[in-house]
Amino acid sequence: MDLVLIRHPEVAIEAGVCYGQTDVPLRCDVHDLAGKLNARMHALNVPACTDGWHASPLQRCATLAQALSSDAHIDARLAEMHFGAWEGRAWDSIDCALIDAWAADIEHARPHGGENLAQFAGRVLAWFGETCENRDEAVHVLAHAGVVRVLAAHLLGIARENALQWPLDFGGIAWFRRVRGEWLLVRWNA
Repeated sequence: MDLVLIRHPEVAIEAGVCYGQTDVPLRCDVHDLAGKLNARMHALNVPACTDGWHASPLQRCATLAQALSSDAHIDARLAEMHFGAWEGRAWDSIDCALIDAWAADIEHARPHGGENLAQFAGRVLAWFGETCENRDEAVHVLAHAGVVRVLAAHLLGIARENALQWPLDFGGIAWFRRVRGEWLLVRWNA
């Protein structure tokens, strides 16, 4: 089984703004982005999507999934982490003591009042268990950097807080393959 995870393309919001579950649009035309993504996946020999794209309900993912497939599976469990009171604020405007408190216990702290990493990962992994555990055909997902990193940590058996540091570009592809019950990383940030 192949699991193809794609971070949404660049969004129309200023750099440096915390926008977790804030519903911001894509910066470029969704149909152009769909064509470029299809061409890139073809060049990388990514397995074809035969069962429709799975996507976050946030428009930066859902609109692209719908442009790629008439059978998009929109699921709220694939939304980015909710950052509570920090949503829509510039990161450099948030009290450093609050960010430090969050970083000191990222798994459980929630100084912003939104989700902590454990809550976020719980809903993402619930989607994974229901959608991917007993499946042989490829699954294609359009989601967010946090979702991709949480799933990568789970599949590779590493600490989530370590995977959160991995670079993942807008539109970056993370491709995993299950072979004899073990998950292998085929490509990261392709």
